[in-house]
Amino acid sequence: MKNTIKFIATPALLTASLAVFASGSHPGGHAAASIGQPGISSAVTRTIAISMADTMRFTPSEMEVRQGETVRFVVTNTGQLKHEFNLGTDADLKAHAEQMKKFPEMEHDEPNLVSLAPGKTGEVIWKFTRSGPVSFACLHAGHYDAGMKGRVLVAKAAGAPVADVAAEWARGEVKKVDKAAQKITLKHGDIKSLDMPPMTMVFQVADAAMLNSVKVGDNVQFSAERRTGAIVITNLKAAP
Repeated sequence: MKNTIKFIATPALLTASLAVFASGSHPGGHAAASIGQPGISSAVTRTIAISMADTMRFTPSEMEVRQGETVRFVVTNTGQLKHEFNLGTDADLKAHAEQMKKFPEMEHDEPNLVSLAPGKTGEVIWKFTRSGPVSFACLHAGHYDAGMKGRVLVAKAAGAPVADVAAEWARGEVKKVDKAAQKITLKHGDIKSLDMPPMTMVFQVADAAMLNSVKVGDNVQFSAERRTGAIVITNLKAAP
């Protein structure tokens, strides 16, 4: 796999950056094999448009694909800050976000990421060879910690989604729907992605339209993420 790093070279930065490269911890290095492989344009089966904003959010922040699919991500930076779309494992992305805090001058050229100036559009073509969740994030200093991240849920090539993907969905019962406040109260089980135990809790929803399809007493599946000052439901659907 291509593995290129561009350095704005000072001796200290060059030495430290080469050490990072040698460790294999960069998401674009050999660790990227765990999330798939670079795709080719002629094999693209789907195109997904993603926007990046200065609110430190991707839209959409979660999507589903099938194992074996080659996806073209067309990414647009709609903000006034530089942002990037970087596919990787949670561990790799988190580790590299910490490295970027120390060396914000580093620029990377890898097939699993695109870094964009304000107003620019770029693309990543990626083949998802393994089932299970794949994360993406912006690793510019401070952006990852502000919640600029998302997930691609990769289902098995044939049949139902794998257990790892299904486990990302929490289950709950609707106790109250407040469309005016764009909130929903759920008596829910474990939310593994947030390390949250079962309880009854009021959530904000990312899109008010989600509340049109549920009512008190419904059993639902949902995914949620931490955002500034709130826990927000990003996906909501009837439980099978």
